[in-house]
Amino acid sequence: MDGVNVSGVRAAARIVARPDGRGGTALPVLEGDGPLAPRRTRGSAGEARVVLVGAMSGPLGGDEFAVRAEVEDGARLRVGSAAATIALPGQAKGAARYEVRLRVDGGGELEWLPEQLISARGSDLHVGTRAELAAGARLVLREEQVLGRAGEEPGRLTSRLTVCVEGRVVLDQELACGPGAPGGWDGPAVLGGHRAVGQLVVVRPQFAAEPVVARVLGEGAVVMPLAGPAALVGAVAADGLRLRRVLDDALAVLR
Repeated sequence: MDGVNVSGVRAAARIVARPDGRGGTALPVLEGDGPLAPRRTRGSAGEARVVLVGAMSGPLGGDEFAVRAEVEDGARLRVGSAAATIALPGQAKGAARYEVRLRVDGGGELEWLPEQLISARGSDLHVGTRAELAAGARLVLREEQVLGRAGEEPGRLTSRLTVCVEGRVVLDQELACGPGAPGGWDGPAVLGGHRAVGQLVVVRPQFAAEPVVARVLGEGAVVMPLAGPAALVGAVAADGLRLRRVLDDALAVLR
């Protein structure tokens, strides 16, 4: 359950997708508390869709949010969010934390497509996303971070993304930006002065036999094969709108 203490708000949400036996996908578990409110929306044939609705502002300093999604064999799930997540400073001391845990069984498919995360001035947020996939699982995972609102300096943002396929780590990367982050984060080797950064991970069984070819996808984006049936797109852009266009174009290519 959620609660407020000296450390801020603690809240969790959980989604479980399971075949319904009629060619569709059921959601036997769809629960959340506090600021995390998952809602089922109309899906396509065979696919369940869920939107995470922010019932409160945040995460604020000291908050701890956790979201877990599990997709069983034969189920298809698409998860998005109703609006951007804005990391804000809060009255509680310490950084906010937002943990996402994803599991996809063999034969399952998950599209994890939340709206952008905006790091507002004075905030301090640690985001950790970990996806674990069995053999034959399929995944599309998008992360987008925008440093500061319009005309604003960013807060501190630390983001770690880990993807495992059949128990093997195929991606484990961390990026820290903003005040207090290691030097060079805004230099030419990392963001190069851009205000938006994103990652797109696509896991497809066919990539094992036909790996994705590394190449540049327009200005500020590259696609790279991973050590498994997966590919990573990394992109930077001047703002969130341009970043989304770049990642949408990249996804169309990888599909």
